[in-house]
Amino acid sequence: MSCRVCSGRLSEFADFGPQPISDAFVEPGDTREEFSFRLAVGICQTCTMVQLLEEVPRERMFHEAYPYLSSGSAVMREHFEALAKTLLATELAGPDPFVVELGCNDGTMLRSIADAGVRHLGVEPSGGVADLAAAKGVRVRKEFFEEATARRIRDTDGPADVVYAANTLCHIPYMESILSGVDALLRPDGVFVFEDPYLADILERASFDQIYDEHFYFFTAGSVQRMAQRSGFELVDVERLPVHGGEVRYTLARRGARRPGPAVAELLAAEGSAGITDPATLRRFTARVEHIRDALVELLTGLRDEGATVAGYGATAKSATVLNYCGIGPELVPFVCDTTPAKQGRLTPGSRIPVRSPEAFSGPYPDYALLFAWNHAEEIMAKERAFRESGGRWILYVPEVHVV
Repeated sequence: MSCRVCSGRLSEFADFGPQPISDAFVEPGDTREEFSFRLAVGICQTCTMVQLLEEVPRERMFHEAYPYLSSGSAVMREHFEALAKTLLATELAGPDPFVVELGCNDGTMLRSIADAGVRHLGVEPSGGVADLAAAKGVRVRKEFFEEATARRIRDTDGPADVVYAANTLCHIPYMESILSGVDALLRPDGVFVFEDPYLADILERASFDQIYDEHFYFFTAGSVQRMAQRSGFELVDVERLPVHGGEVRYTLARRGARRPGPAVAELLAAEGSAGITDPATLRRFTARVEHIRDALVELLTGLRDEGATVAGYGATAKSATVLNYCGIGPELVPFVCDTTPAKQGRLTPGSRIPVRSPEAFSGPYPDYALLFAWNHAEEIMAKERAFRESGGRWILYVPEVHVV
């Protein structure tokens, strides 16, 4: 119960009960007991870093069969292409630049870097998606990033102008080794840029399904600033992002190497005014989540009793938290449709709901679709316009249970 960043005392504020590995989809007929852990969240009373209270072994989450693909969403592809263009025009505009991406997944961002002829390297421990990145022409190294990895990369490739991570840093509990590795790898004036879900957005929207095994930390500008200072870095820029339900892109540089931009002070002030790490704020979040749980189960139960048909849409990692915390199984949601071939034909972890291909969604359409991939709602609803035209209705649970 001590903070993984500063060893301070943690204070628990939410408990989602026993949870499975969120991406460990089960073969039908497999009766073996699934791995589970207690999904509980606490805040450090010293540095205010919000984090899980139990750490899941990294090899159980990130492995050869890891199913998530960052290229699966058009919105995310555009997001990473835009970032690549920005980096190429700024931090990577000098002579012989070099960028390293931690958790490059299937190479969506680095492909644009590679196409520009810029030296790059992806560090990706999940072998299957790393192979997809390599097939796109991305140079990739299959391993977990830590200080020893960084030193090997520098010995081989020299220092990096940019170390970048998207939806990756929050996955890694051993932060001291990561920041030591970044320090060893970066040029003296280089930057470490990372983007992850923003705690303030999670609290404001009550998007509790952002809390699952892979998301160990939940960052704020304040907690990142204090984390950076402990490792000789400084928070020099922040940018709010709309993707994945609300994120912040943080830029760290070595202390004194760059002057912090005005956005840092502005976001720190906004966090202070909103009291996002105050105990009362965290208690209100927990109460809202409990209300969402009860309202969602009540709605689904009522629809079942009325004879309405319901399907899930998007067998996302975060759907594991919703299904298992709410106790929702195939009796309320008979199946979930997902575009990922590796998930199709399997059962959702813990709740054991069959996962089917997208074709099952329209054959025939259900009366209602429970949208787990709510962070892609606009993109999905545009794609599935025929569902609405047939009379179908979407069920969402962020920021509250509602039907559209």
